[in-house]
Amino acid sequence: MRESRPSKRRRSLRRLLTAALPALALTVAGLMAAPAAGAQSAPGSAQSSHTTQNARALTSPEAQTVHATGKPGQKVPTQHLCGAPTAGHASCFAQRRTDIEQRLASAMAAAAPSGLSPANLHSAYNLPSTGGSGMTVAVVDAYNDPNAESDLATYRSTYGLSACTKANGCFKQVSQTGSTTSLPSNDTGWAGEEALDIDMVSAVCPNCKIILVEANSANDTDLGTAENEAVALGAKFVSNSWGGGEASSQTSEDTQYFKHPGVAITVSSGDEAYGAEYPAASQYVTAVGGTALSTSSNSRGWTESVWKTNSTEGTGSGCSAYDPKPSWQTDTGCSRRMEADVSAVADPATGVAVYDTYGGSGWAVYGGTSASAPIIAGVYALAGTPGATDYPAKYPYSHTANLYDVTTGNNGSCSTSYFCTARAGYDGPTGWGTPNGTAAFSAGSSSGNTVTVTSPGNQSTTTGGSVSLQISASDSAGAALTYSATGLPTGLSINSSTGLISGTASTAGTYSATVTAKDSTGASGSASFSWTVGSSGGSCSSAQLLGNPGFESGSTGWTTTSGVITNDSGEAAHGGSYKAWLDGYGSSHTDTLSQSVTIPSGCRATLTFYLHIDTAETTTGSQYDKLTVTAGSTTLATYSNLNAATGYAQKSFDLSSFAGSTVTLKFSGAEDSSLQTSFVVDDTALTTG
Repeated sequence: MRESRPSKRRRSLRRLLTAALPALALTVAGLMAAPAAGAQSAPGSAQSSHTTQNARALTSPEAQTVHATGKPGQKVPTQHLCGAPTAGHASCFAQRRTDIEQRLASAMAAAAPSGLSPANLHSAYNLPSTGGSGMTVAVVDAYNDPNAESDLATYRSTYGLSACTKANGCFKQVSQTGSTTSLPSNDTGWAGEEALDIDMVSAVCPNCKIILVEANSANDTDLGTAENEAVALGAKFVSNSWGGGEASSQTSEDTQYFKHPGVAITVSSGDEAYGAEYPAASQYVTAVGGTALSTSSNSRGWTESVWKTNSTEGTGSGCSAYDPKPSWQTDTGCSRRMEADVSAVADPATGVAVYDTYGGSGWAVYGGTSASAPIIAGVYALAGTPGATDYPAKYPYSHTANLYDVTTGNNGSCSTSYFCTARAGYDGPTGWGTPNGTAAFSAGSSSGNTVTVTSPGNQSTTTGGSVSLQISASDSAGAALTYSATGLPTGLSINSSTGLISGTASTAGTYSATVTAKDSTGASGSASFSWTVGSSGGSCSSAQLLGNPGFESGSTGWTTTSGVITNDSGEAAHGGSYKAWLDGYGSSHTDTLSQSVTIPSGCRATLTFYLHIDTAETTTGSQYDKLTVTAGSTTLATYSNLNAATGYAQKSFDLSSFAGSTVTLKFSGAEDSSLQTSFVVDDTALTTG
């Protein structure tokens, strides 16, 4: 799942964040009346009594209290619970806050734990208080947590949930070979991960049985063997809260460990912000992104945005470098597997309550996509058994209306906007969104219809311009379709019967549009694209607006960091003698190049420049050095060491939406601590006409 690198360039796997936040001394009387830890029901009691108890615990008024722990995106001091990984191994990389004292259940007295509770998660995601009986969810992790069963008992009893123990057949803890007696060696770091995972499955699906499958080590092969064992033991739902950077070997590991039709396998998308992860990028799994979840005064009662703490901490996403695109994935910007598919709460600042006494010392608040993966596994279990030949990752794509669309926030900079930025419809950080009930995670109708919508590609028009755009879609069974759209430019609408978009665009701007087609069985498909509306009605003559576009007059017209505009012979100019050379030092360094320009009203405007990138870094795998091109607050493109190539290539961007305003065009290069990457820009132009 990973490849080793020379020590100078060694990079750790993407971290799956967990963090503990403060316990607030708030009394919830109903919770404290719950059964004692480890309590079992009376012999001969029916399963329905457990279901009734769990439903009451999830719906009682006192259980609805939210014990908030922070604001979305808040950065908190944390401690890594696991050591650095070695080549061919994974690491749990769990983190816990270091500025807050953890508390054992015995010390909590009448106070309720901080962090989101099972009832809170059910409220936020509109989940049923019953369901899941007879379903088994497996959690795959490495090493052993000797306190897993007793800690789970405390978690469930505190929140009034029925007991889930080995004795009553609800909980099972096994090695990668299925042994219940010969378990792996204990590990405090992975124990924290295991506590989080089984608590979240319990929170979402308290009537489900749980199998904790512990790999002998964090070796890729051991974790893969544990994955196969989870399926062999009969689990139809398997959660994985670990992963790392992509490697070329992953496609063979897809077949060895993750190709299990009829099983819903969820995988965390990673916690180091923008960048594809594995095994989340496997074509056979559901890649789960992360959100920040907060209470709100809206009709839902909750609101969500992309989880991002800073440039290196947040939910993962991205276009896989290796894994092929599944047939059910419809976005057009990524030719391979796109990550993620769906999402759930992950921000530690809005995190979940967890009880752990081997990896920690009691109640804490955890976050990261380590939380969102088991949450989604539990939702799949509530939705019912998957189709025997299905890869359930496809289900949300046919039921997009049954998800809460997350439309705000980003997890970094990227050259294709939706890879890292939320929008209406599908996007990388949050996929199609978060659960709104269980319908999006169900096999749905027996017909298994598939709806395919063909993207019309990015569109452009001017204000006052008449639009007529026909959307093309098909149904695998030939069923009739109805159409809907979100994010269309003001003044445009779609005919629900024909799929024709028409009208007169009235407001300039750049819009993110998503068109959805749906048949009578509930199957649906979508396509997303951008639509730029430029201003019209003013006079516009052809012109080139940038000063000193080829840099032959030195820094005249440009604002730069030292040494950027140069005639140094180390890099050739595209034309003339001078060019703008950003970075190339082979050490931590940032260079910028900018110029402000006024684009007249009513003009179509196009920015062009020639770019050459050479590097001593890798040209496959990870982005270490980056060049970001912006117009005002809008990111036009991001390039990196992965884009290195011989010679110059011309780049072009439509800036018509900025007509009538002054905008600052900026090139920002950021280089890390070793191995140079040079970003060379020349012969720029901003033309109107």
